[in-house]
Amino acid sequence: MVDGFLHEPSAITRNQGVVLAHGAGSDCNSPLLRAVADTFSEAGFHVLRINLTYRQLRPTGPPIPGQAGRDREGLAEAARAMRAIAPGHVILSGHSYGGRQSSMLLAEDPTLAEGLLLLSYPLHPPRKPEQLRTAHLTQLETPSLFIHGTRDPFGTIEELREALAPMPAQHGLIAIEKAGHEMGAAQAPVILRETLRFFFST
Repeated sequence: MVDGFLHEPSAITRNQGVVLAHGAGSDCNSPLLRAVADTFSEAGFHVLRINLTYRQLRPTGPPIPGQAGRDREGLAEAARAMRAIAPGHVILSGHSYGGRQSSMLLAEDPTLAEGLLLLSYPLHPPRKPEQLRTAHLTQLETPSLFIHGTRDPFGTIEELREALAPMPAQHGLIAIEKAGHEMGAAQAPVILRETLRFFFST
């Protein structure tokens, strides 16, 4: 079941949609997701911000250990729902944990979306740079845009750039100066601008 909110553009100028998934300690009502959804829908996108499966099962707390596969199943269902609404171009997006699960899902099934937008990708746990979460990235074929704060403890810009180098997919990395892991609602216009530039510039 897809649980979340659909933002319809006031003027449908695009046949394009975005699915937004939240981070590990949050839900679909996070200030960042709400701001990104509003900003993208104002620009003509259909936007679906969702609660991942673990958040549907309990209102607080981290993801359920060993059940990340269920979160990816929920993401896949949301991507298919968005495909029915906006068949032209679907971007799967997520903040932190939501982005990581989105990237793992598209590494498994690249047919679900044409683009991947990752906000504050959790490259490794804070202060544990040896525990990289990158094994699946070499399987990604989907064009992927990473937007990351320069003060994010889950990975530096340099670490992320090095980790992305072996990716076979087209990819981009945008650094947000002085932003931490949570980023903030004020970054939504930048996220939109860079998304348009990366995925839709001619």
